[in-house]
Amino acid sequence: MTLPKHAIHHLYEYRKAISSKPFTARGKNVVRCQSCLLAEQFCTCCQRKQVSSELSFMLIMYDDEVLKPSNSGRLIADIIPDTHAFIWSRNEPNKKMLSIINDPKYQAFVIFPSEYAVENQTVINRVDKSKLPNGKHPLFVVLDGSWREAIKMFRKSSYLHQLPLLSFSPEFAASYALRKGAREFQLGTAEVAALALNVAGEPANGLVLEAWFELFVESSLHGRSRNSRDSAIIGELQHRFQEAHALSLVNA
Repeated sequence: MTLPKHAIHHLYEYRKAISSKPFTARGKNVVRCQSCLLAEQFCTCCQRKQVSSELSFMLIMYDDEVLKPSNSGRLIADIIPDTHAFIWSRNEPNKKMLSIINDPKYQAFVIFPSEYAVENQTVINRVDKSKLPNGKHPLFVVLDGSWREAIKMFRKSSYLHQLPLLSFSPEFAASYALRKGAREFQLGTAEVAALALNVAGEPANGLVLEAWFELFVESSLHGRSRNSRDSAIIGELQHRFQEAHALSLVNA
């Protein structure tokens, strides 16, 4: 069964339509699936499955971030049903975006390091859904771009300064990074979302997103290489994702 397009698919089509010239990036000659942006022979679309979640996400993306095949933000929308996505504007914030942030059914939190909190901004490191007023649902706002771009978006967006800031403790983030193993401590957008799922009481869904991210990374690397990677790894990661998804259904 083919899942319908989600918010980032639609944003990708919009951003591509308004571009004055084709977007070029590393691997520009690769023939890509236009949904997952992976090389066609490593497309993961048939594997994609969403989970049952009481959490929502909003990605605020820097300019052409949605066009980048390396962007992992789209993986959040692959997994979490209630995901929204908008292109950031310094001067004219998207009105629909602001209406969602201020929607009374949500309690919005912006995910960002605590050292960037503005004066009097509330900082938390865990979200208890049962303690939110009036049955509100958590809405996690994620700034999607390079680190420099994310800092710029946060500092230049006053509407974010009114929201509680969810900041992961160094110990929690470091233990997560150690669990990931091989590379230096630097988290992608999807990994940040997986951490948010963990601290908001949905660790099983966090594992699903982690597994989906790992499959995405390996599939991306296969698309760049010339038969120099072990193709069996993709099968193993596909199986790991299916197992994680099945476990999330048990815990739903």
